[in-house]
Amino acid sequence: VGGGHSVQLLRDLQRGSTFATCAVVNRETNSCAWPISQPKPENAITIAVSSRVLFNMEREQQIYERQGMEEYLKYQLEHESEPFSPGPAFSFVKALEAVNNRLRELYPQSEELFDVVLVTNNHAYVGLRLIHTINHHHLLIERFCMTGGNSPIGYLKAYHTNLYLSADSAKVREALQEGIAAATMFTPEKMKEVSDIQLRVAFDGDAVLFSDESERIFKAHGLDKFFEHEKAHENKPLDHGPLKGFLEVLGKLQRKFFHKGLRMDCPIRTYLVTARSAASSGTRALKTLRSWGLEIDEALFLAGAPKGPMLEKIRPHIFFDDQMFHVEGAAELGTVACHVPYGIAQRLAEK
Repeated sequence: VGGGHSVQLLRDLQRGSTFATCAVVNRETNSCAWPISQPKPENAITIAVSSRVLFNMEREQQIYERQGMEEYLKYQLEHESEPFSPGPAFSFVKALEAVNNRLRELYPQSEELFDVVLVTNNHAYVGLRLIHTINHHHLLIERFCMTGGNSPIGYLKAYHTNLYLSADSAKVREALQEGIAAATMFTPEKMKEVSDIQLRVAFDGDAVLFSDESERIFKAHGLDKFFEHEKAHENKPLDHGPLKGFLEVLGKLQRKFFHKGLRMDCPIRTYLVTARSAASSGTRALKTLRSWGLEIDEALFLAGAPKGPMLEKIRPHIFFDDQMFHVEGAAELGTVACHVPYGIAQRLAEK
């Protein structure tokens, strides 16, 4: 939906229409309009975030779960002028905007920018409150998609989405099955302060950046067989995992800064935080990244030690892991952690 009448359109939708809506938010005019400089989806690095991770909507979710849709919609209308407070993805999105500002300074004509899409299965009734919240927090979110209860996955593919973050694990699994990098985001009780000038992203290795091939050996045959397997295959690159593509696009943007002589002043920094041991199984991980042509700024091989304390020092905007106990351990110490439900560990957990 484009043009200056889009807010009125949302009000019209509140009066009876139930179809899904897609809008483009202009934060200065409180209307929806296609900005001239908006990058095409095929050129942008598209980050789709659900409203429940970008903003704190816990109270509203409780009303929906306990009292049903009609009471939920009534509550949203009654509180339409009240902006939501920031959620766990808020600082991550602000960091993406900071990177975009630097890129525009160096490459004014380039469309290789982060493009945040707010994706929600909310009804259009909630649209005005979300627009008001985006304007209130001065977020530069131009693409806005409300699916009226339907799955957003089809829209994600149309947007060429590079990463999807949601509080709904079922939708995350659906996205992963469709080949879209996705993770379930959790909210720490008390989030650590993070950098507002440098985007920091931390990844686990196996079943996140890499496939779960090696983890299968470990789960089936134990640690000694795992070490033997990794030593025997250290020159054979691991297959890719679900978030390899996201690391690739981060690396692509990093190189734009490197080409301007800004390697030491790059606003993007990446971390590998893995339970692997450096001497016994770290070689294959690093050689795999090299074979892909990817750099990682810092690699931490923890040999099974807890990841939470190290992440507390790194203070990433976001951390991805396939094991819930690592996600929970990170969240307990204030890191915004995301679960990637992929690989053998998920099937064992279900059993």
